[in-house]
Amino acid sequence: MIEIKEATVEDVNTLAPLFDAYRVFYEQQSDVEGAKQFLKDRLINQESYILLALENDSGIGFTQIYPLFSSVSMQQLHVLNDLFVLAESRGKGVAGQLLEKAKDYAIQHGSKGLSLETHKDNPAQNLYERLGWEKDEEYLHYFWSSKTA
Repeated sequence: MIEIKEATVEDVNTLAPLFDAYRVFYEQQSDVEGAKQFLKDRLINQESYILLALENDSGIGFTQIYPLFSSVSMQQLHVLNDLFVLAESRGKGVAGQLLEKAKDYAIQHGSKGLSLETHKDNPAQNLYERLGWEKDEEYLHYFWSSKTA
């Protein structure tokens, strides 16, 4: 049975290996201790909301949501920044459950909606669209790097 729960600081040791695997997937160096501190800081400072997927009390996936604000609409919105499910747990509907719980969170917090970005080759696009996410064909996204990190 898969359980989706709101993560707390007490879940950092379960979350950190998942977060580290997510970062490694994106070609970052493994740093489990750094992952623990990063997640702990986000949770303690209430800077993100994390949903943790558990199967038989073992962490198998997570999503992390950050708050933003729209000046144009003068509303809060949220960015679903991270979504990860262990390879051996894929195909069980875990990502879909995490996405649906993320929608519930946005609704409960009066959010304008959720935003996410993904690589143009990511096969999860089919899941996003099946769950009602709409691809933005109107706006371009740019990024400036300070080159400090």
